[in-house]
Amino acid sequence: MPQGQSQVRERQDTKLREPRRYKVIIHNDDFTTMEFVVMVLMQVFFLTEENANALMLEVHNAGKAVVGSYTRDIAVSKADKATRLARDNGFPLRLTIEPEL
Repeated sequence: MPQGQSQVRERQDTKLREPRRYKVIIHNDDFTTMEFVVMVLMQVFFLTEENANALMLEVHNAGKAVVGSYTRDIAVSKADKATRLARDNGFPLRLTIEPEL
């Protein structure tokens, strides 16, 4: 091969897009105390006390509520942390993750 020629082709068109978002959903149960749910919402999801209380009441009345929307890794991490905290304290609190549409 003569000097100066190469077999490398450059990609001209790179398409970047936002990563997909996932909703973290907290579910109501009959055993987890309201105070504990508020504490989890404040410590894991960094909600203010006022917002945590409002969301806790929404979960209590509607059966579930969206806590936040995150990239997949962060959503999984936050749901796992909240679930571990609940199990360590003897509560069956359940959080799920769903892709946003």
